[in-house]
Amino acid sequence: MAETPAGTADGVDPEALGFDPAALRERYRAERDRRIRPDGSKQYRRTTGEFGYYVDDPYAEPVPDREPLDDRVEVAIIGGGFGGLVAGARLRQAGVRDIRVIEKAGDFGGTWYWNRYPGIHCDIESYIYLPLLEEVGHVPRMKYAPGEEIRQHARAIGRQFDLYRDVCFRTEVTELRWDEAACEWTLRTDRGDRMRARYVVVSSGPFSRPKLPGIPGIETFRGHTFHTSRWDYEYTGGDADGGLHKLADKRVAVVGTGATAIQCVPHLGRDAQHLYVFQRTPSSVDVRDNRPTDPEWAGALMPGWQRRRRDNFLAQVAGGGADEDMVSDRWTTSARLLQSLMPSSGGEELSPEQRGRVAELAELADFKKMNEIRARVDAVVEDRATAEALKPWYRYMCKRPTFSDTYLPTFNRANVTLVDTAGRGVERITEGALVAGGVEYEVDCVIFATGFDLGGPPAERAGLDVRGRGGVTLAESWKDGPKTLHGFYSHGFPNFFHLGSLQNAVSVNFAHVLDEQAVHIAEVVAEAHKRQARYIEPTAEAEAAWVATIRDKARNTHAFLAECTPGYYNNEGNPGKRSESYGGGPIEFYELIKRWRTDGDMGDALKRTTPPKEGER
Repeated sequence: MAETPAGTADGVDPEALGFDPAALRERYRAERDRRIRPDGSKQYRRTTGEFGYYVDDPYAEPVPDREPLDDRVEVAIIGGGFGGLVAGARLRQAGVRDIRVIEKAGDFGGTWYWNRYPGIHCDIESYIYLPLLEEVGHVPRMKYAPGEEIRQHARAIGRQFDLYRDVCFRTEVTELRWDEAACEWTLRTDRGDRMRARYVVVSSGPFSRPKLPGIPGIETFRGHTFHTSRWDYEYTGGDADGGLHKLADKRVAVVGTGATAIQCVPHLGRDAQHLYVFQRTPSSVDVRDNRPTDPEWAGALMPGWQRRRRDNFLAQVAGGGADEDMVSDRWTTSARLLQSLMPSSGGEELSPEQRGRVAELAELADFKKMNEIRARVDAVVEDRATAEALKPWYRYMCKRPTFSDTYLPTFNRANVTLVDTAGRGVERITEGALVAGGVEYEVDCVIFATGFDLGGPPAERAGLDVRGRGGVTLAESWKDGPKTLHGFYSHGFPNFFHLGSLQNAVSVNFAHVLDEQAVHIAEVVAEAHKRQARYIEPTAEAEAAWVATIRDKARNTHAFLAECTPGYYNNEGNPGKRSESYGGGPIEFYELIKRWRTDGDMGDALKRTTPPKEGER
């Protein structure tokens, strides 16, 4: 049995640990408390009405005229990001010919279509993040690919799997209604379309609509403003690689210091006359260490390499480790740090006493990791007051971890000012300035790096009016909480699939999650065709059993999230009382649904009526 580290028994020895856990807990709680706002998530403004122009598409040509469609397809996929693309690709591989993707943007890409800000890269290794690399025949140029390469890869998937053939871009679905007699869905859109589809897959994505801070006076500012997800290169000049030459005589403010700001601030700091970074809560900023792909390594890859590497990463960050770390980045080394402090059973089951220590050991590993991140700030940032303000005081996964080798050094520039708002945020905006701590900062441009609208009930997040059997809306059916089988389909809504992270498993590599789900949906549809089933719908009993499983296996994340500083992970300091994720983790979940498919348990979801007519497939 491996020894547990100092401080895991009843008496904690701060000297042996090198830090005082009690003092850190107190500091974390104080930082959280001063950021809690009574209005919670209502502090933000939606980009609708007078702020609707913030979501206009700056990249697409004017909406082309076309006649409204009144036709039928086998599968309608709502959303053209990676979720919709992998769903289309896996359905194609399953033999489905008639697929239409409906996407409000001007092309495929989803979040990588909208987000083109300077410095944009993925923060999961590109060899495992970009889906279908082997199928498309592409190896990314860098360990962490730039946004434009990712966007072009999304387009390549569309071409490879013939998804451009019948796509509807610049189109939003406004209503979905189940037709019981025809056993199909009717879709209506903002272009006047009345489409019909046997199956519908919804993959609208969580990062589709930007949000704005509800700062008093935001509408009075007379300078230039935009959101990072609709970057205005006409105003800044340059491109995603930087070179923002039009800002040379501009005073620029960035509001927000999350993952997007971490990437764009270095370019703004280099090119603007002066940059003010308004911070409510600092991000944890770890080493990036990006580098070009080794041609010899790429040339030696064997078939199946991406799945092996992707599964290895998942085992490292979610499954207790593996003999080899293929990715070896800050995600996996952080996971290994936690595992190194866990008691080892040498193949035996952990004792009840050891199991009781797991939460304490995890907290100690977390403290150690965050101490490393805070020490990095001291090592890089020259001004002591600025360095102190940039240190994150919370648990590692309270916020999305970020990675950069250029963000922290930016604050050593004479033309860059960190405006730390002590957790309060910007107080107000005037015609020509932002006010924080009673000080006015005059600026020419305000860039909102304030994230996306992730609130609202799950049934309403896609922005669709979904009406199933008997005209019952999805919102009505889910009024007491989501009800699904495995997170994919719901009783009363035949042939209707959810793609995302609802009542199934989550992982930091969300593209992997989407691909596993797309494979499942494609195989279920293929089995329905094989059995000549007219529709796929879980029984009420199977649905209730899965909801009970979610409840029984749910991890108690409420206590952890309640101690975090406010953010979208914990609904601005008001976390839900229960988790809707599968508590056994992604590896266990993928095995579970694979067994469900292979063991012939689909009787709870496939309903056979009359065989499909010729041509319906």
